[in-house]
Amino acid sequence: MKMTQENNNPPQAVDVLVIGGGVNGVGVALDAAGRGLTVALCEKGDLGGATSSSSSKLIHGGLRYLEHYEFRLVKEALAEREVLLKKAPHIMWPLRFRLPHQKHLRPAWMIRIGLFLYDSLAKRNMLPRSKKLSTTPDGPLDESISTCFEYSDGWVDDARLVVLNALAAQDQGAKIFARTECLHAQKHENHWLVTLRNCEGKTFTVQARSLVNAAGPWAVSLLDRFSDIKNPNAMRMVKGSHFIVPRLYESEEAYILQNKDGRIVFVIPYEDDFSLVGTTDENYTGDPSAASISDAETKYLIDVVNTYFKTKIGEKDIVHSYSGVRPLLEEANASAQELTRDYKVELIGEKDAPILLNIFGGKITTYRKLAEHAVDKLCTLFPRAGKAWTKEVPLPGGAFENQETLCANLEAQYPWLPEAARVRYVRQYGLLCSKFLKGNQTLSDLGEDFGAHLYQAEVDYLIQYEWAYTLDDIIWRRTKQGLRLTEAQKQRLQTYVSEKVGSNLVQDTFKVSA
Repeated sequence: MKMTQENNNPPQAVDVLVIGGGVNGVGVALDAAGRGLTVALCEKGDLGGATSSSSSKLIHGGLRYLEHYEFRLVKEALAEREVLLKKAPHIMWPLRFRLPHQKHLRPAWMIRIGLFLYDSLAKRNMLPRSKKLSTTPDGPLDESISTCFEYSDGWVDDARLVVLNALAAQDQGAKIFARTECLHAQKHENHWLVTLRNCEGKTFTVQARSLVNAAGPWAVSLLDRFSDIKNPNAMRMVKGSHFIVPRLYESEEAYILQNKDGRIVFVIPYEDDFSLVGTTDENYTGDPSAASISDAETKYLIDVVNTYFKTKIGEKDIVHSYSGVRPLLEEANASAQELTRDYKVELIGEKDAPILLNIFGGKITTYRKLAEHAVDKLCTLFPRAGKAWTKEVPLPGGAFENQETLCANLEAQYPWLPEAARVRYVRQYGLLCSKFLKGNQTLSDLGEDFGAHLYQAEVDYLIQYEWAYTLDDIIWRRTKQGLRLTEAQKQRLQTYVSEKVGSNLVQDTFKVSA
C-alpha cells in the first residue's frame, strides 16, 4: 500500500505555511491550496489532537448565543449548517434537539422567540422548523416535565472532519506534516525562515512568504517564537469537559438541558450504544494538552442529567471522558460561558514584507467560512490566487447521496462484511472505505481483528494514509473503537501500531535533505 506521506518531504519554499493542524488550520490549508497557492502545514501533535477533537460534536447555530445578541455569528453558523451537511454526509447528519421546559428557568415566551429567530435567520432546505410538544409518560424525562421545545441542528465527527480536510488539502497539493513542531520563525527580506522539528528530532527550515498562526490554545504563546512580532490580543482559555455513559434512552433525539446557573448541557446519542454528556465552561490555566475533567465538573454534569432524566447515573457509569480548551477572545467582566464564540482574523504585513495572519477564536461550525475569510485576506497579497471554492465541493469520501444507499451498495459488494463494520465504515469513511476494502474476497482478507471489527486492513490504511501514529490516534480520533476494545485488545493493537509505525512510517516520512 502506498504511503501518502512519502510524497511529503519538506518543501524548500511555499507561499503559505500554516502552523496548527486543528480544524481552522486544515481548513485554511485546503482553501489556499485550492486557489493555486503553494501550501505546507505543520502540527506538533496529531491532526485535530487538541481542541478540535474535544467538542460537543455539533454543527449548530448556537441557540444560546442569541441571549448575548450575537446575531451575526448565529446567522453565519446557521447558513453553514446546510453547507457542511451536504459536503460530508458520511460524518455529518441532521439531529433533532429537545429542550425540556422548566418554568423556574427561561420562560416559555423567551424560548419561543429564540426559536423563531433561529428558524428565521437562515434558509432551511434540509432541516424542519421548531415546534412545541408535550411529553409522554413513557418518555425518558422526569415526570415533572410536561413540555418540550424541539428544533434542528446537526451532528459531526469532529476529529474526522479535521482529517478529511487534511486529505483534501493534500489532494490539492498541500504538504501536511503531523507531529512536526514550529520552533522559530525569523523575518528575512520578503519572507520567513521557519525552523521545524519532526518526531524523530530532526530539524529543517522552510522558507514561507506568509505564516498562518492557527495554533488554537497556543496561538498567543506561539508568537513568542516569531521575531519582531508584538501581540496586543488577549485570549481566555476555557475548558469544556464531556463524559460518555451507556445510552440513557432509545430515541434518536438529543436533549439540551437548562441548568439553574444559566448554563446548558447537551445529552446526545453517541456511537449507537452510548450517550455523550457535556459541556462545561471553566476558566483554565496551564498546558492545554493536559486538560482533563475535574471531580467538580463530573458531579455538575451528573447532577444536571439526574435532574431531567428518569434513568439516574453516577460516576461508576462513565465509560470515557475528555476535555478540551477553547481559546476565546477576552472580554472584560465576562464569565466563561458569556465569552463570544466568534473569531478574529488579523493580517500583519505588507506586499513586499513577510506576512503573518493570526486566527483567534472560532467554532467548528464556522471553520470553513473562517478559512475562506482568512484566505481572502491572504489573497490580497497573492494576486495570482483564485477565488473561494470550497462551498460546493464534497470532502473526501462524501460524494454520495445518503448513508442508507451506500450501506446497501457495500452489502451487495461485500456480503461477508459484518453489518456493524459496514455501518461504521459508511459513517467514518464514506466512499474512502474502498481504499482498504477493494480487492478483498473474504473477511479473513482484512487481516487480524483487533476487536470490535477493527481489522488490520483498516489500521494499516489509517497509518499509511491518515497520519495515525499512536493507539489513541486510531481508537479515539480516527475511530471511536476505544469504547468497545478491552484492555488486552488495546495492548495488542498498541504493539502492532508501534511495530508498524517504527518500521514503515517514521523513517520514510521525514527524509530531510542535507
